[in-house]
Amino acid sequence: MKKIGFLSFGHWNPSPQSGTRSASDVLLQSIDLAVAAEELGADGAYFRVHHFAQQLASPFPLLAAIGAKTKRIEIGTGVIDMRYENPFYMVEDAGAADLISGGRLQLGISRGSPEQVIDGWRHFGYVPAEGQTDADMARTHTEVFLELLEGKGFAQPNPRPMFANPPGLLRLEPHSAGLRERIWWGAASNATAVWAAQKGMNLQSSTLKVDETGQPFHIQQAEQIRAYRAAWQEAGHTREGRTSVSRSIFALVNDQDRAYFGRQGSSDQFGYIDNFRGVFGRSYAAEPDQLIEQLRQDEAIAEADTLLLTIPNQLGVEYNAHLIESILKYVAPALGWR
Repeated sequence: MKKIGFLSFGHWNPSPQSGTRSASDVLLQSIDLAVAAEELGADGAYFRVHHFAQQLASPFPLLAAIGAKTKRIEIGTGVIDMRYENPFYMVEDAGAADLISGGRLQLGISRGSPEQVIDGWRHFGYVPAEGQTDADMARTHTEVFLELLEGKGFAQPNPRPMFANPPGLLRLEPHSAGLRERIWWGAASNATAVWAAQKGMNLQSSTLKVDETGQPFHIQQAEQIRAYRAAWQEAGHTREGRTSVSRSIFALVNDQDRAYFGRQGSSDQFGYIDNFRGVFGRSYAAEPDQLIEQLRQDEAIAEADTLLLTIPNQLGVEYNAHLIESILKYVAPALGWR
């Protein structure tokens, strides 16, 4: 069995051809799609976070709204850029969203992806410490965030408070017990996957990875997952770390699918991004029987316990629900995922 969810980048565009022409469209349709996905039997609704772009940027109001409208589906991000985050404020927001959802938050965080603007985190008031990079800053913010999620008191109470305090040092509120175990790190390299395991975070691996061996993407990604699991075991954690991969997968079951994605199947691509050589994973688009055979060969999907289907959110709720349903109905059972 494998958990299957969707990952939306939350694009909007004023073009008449777009089904999401405004931020309001994207936010409201994201809620509707999460509700529809839950009704179809999907396991997760995940959302990308990008600043300074016509995409979703402030995840917690959206996650809280989805949590209030659904009952079962996991709700998450993939990923929040920790270079931009105040860990203290983030703990409060995350705790509130998790409590509203009844403990279903699966929060993906990371160093972040290439940006729309130069050093955008500086506009949010963050500057790396002397001798640090922006990636170091993201990891520092993450370590503070993880420690705060433990819920231990650290702040000295006012001797004359407005409201009565519990005894001892105070923690941030609201505290959501168990959320610390549902934090995921988006790793682009084997080394950061190992670091995530050492810190007790779950692993999110997307469709872009640092090219470390020159092998096909899915093989490198599978090796990354294995390195993570080995590091997790060595760290001695008492629970099992979860792993997810993201894929663009389209089952062509009607003429509309063929018109949109009949030529979308692709192969891995190698190139440079943010001054490192990366490998970009392929897209899958085929008739269900062909798709099943292609997916059998993907080692990383086989290794991961969770698969996130990247969706074309600008095509609207109804069509994206159809895409999710096609995978759940025609593909997942044949591969033993359902």
